[in-house]
Amino acid sequence: MKAYISGIGNISPQKTCEQKGFPEELVEYTGNFLQIIPPDYKLYIDLMARRRMGRIIKAGVSAAKICLNDAGATMPEAIITGTGLGCIEDTERFLSSVLENQERLLNPAHFMQSTYNTLCSQIAIQLSCTNYNNTFVHRAFSFESALIDAMMLIAEERAGNVLVGGVDEITANHYAISGKLGIWKKETVSSLHLLESSTEGTIPGEGAAYFFLTAQPVDTSYACLADVATFYKPKTSAQMAENIQKFLDKNGMTSKDIDLLMLGFNGDVDSDEVYNRVCNQIFDKKPTTAYKHLCGEFFTSTSFALSMASAILKLQQVPEYMLIKNSPELPVRNILVWNHYHNAEHSLLLVQRIER
Repeated sequence: MKAYISGIGNISPQKTCEQKGFPEELVEYTGNFLQIIPPDYKLYIDLMARRRMGRIIKAGVSAAKICLNDAGATMPEAIITGTGLGCIEDTERFLSSVLENQERLLNPAHFMQSTYNTLCSQIAIQLSCTNYNNTFVHRAFSFESALIDAMMLIAEERAGNVLVGGVDEITANHYAISGKLGIWKKETVSSLHLLESSTEGTIPGEGAAYFFLTAQPVDTSYACLADVATFYKPKTSAQMAENIQKFLDKNGMTSKDIDLLMLGFNGDVDSDEVYNRVCNQIFDKKPTTAYKHLCGEFFTSTSFALSMASAILKLQQVPEYMLIKNSPELPVRNILVWNHYHNAEHSLLLVQRIER
């Protein structure tokens, strides 16, 4: 079950939305969270539609259109989105208006835009697309579930191409409420030095990334998405290592075949130790990169990781600011993306170079 990444639109806290490679200059954040750098929305959404859209809806629709433009496509045969929180800002606005107006004279726009499938439907409306449309809300498995659904559609020949994305946003209210769980940094930390931290907690972020998956490689293809897998709440490091080994075995590979690891290090001392313990067992001295110091922590952060992994495989370059251990030998053929969210939801993405 393979698919080819033939177009990318990535709106993130870095300057990625208009570039096909890597951001040349990194943006440093020292506040509470990382927020997306929006493109010029009028290039992708007309004024009347734009006025009615929330912030993350505009970002998602624009990322989808950037992705289609990158692929040279106009109409996808399916649209699938994964999101952990949906349009949380519009949800907050609706709930606030309920309280402030005592449940009277409510603006229906915020309610309509607060549902999880709003973004996927808005993309379809903008494209006049009446094909398969689905949204997955599975916490940190949301984007992976969307990818698996897309790859199944392609494998079953129900679609020749699929527009699939991962989208989540951060707001001040969500930061304050979720912060009561103790998952964010208490001290001020520069995002670019996040991985050097040895304290508890991380920095939240957000992003909107879409991918145009095709059944066969085309001229615009970046890489091959060979497989996706998830596993939930492993009890021990040995069980994690076993799950990774089974994933590699399924794809006819061993740890030696992985040229580059891309791990979800986020600066939380306990979270990062999970990766270190397992990698010391099965990926000792393997070239390793990280990405959450660029985009922050959020449910669908692996969409940002997949964008960066695809660019590495196509350009055969590994940015120095992503590398945390041992430079890989070129060519890089196989990248394993491994992410976990509070050691509960673990996901694996195997991304491979297209041999042309």
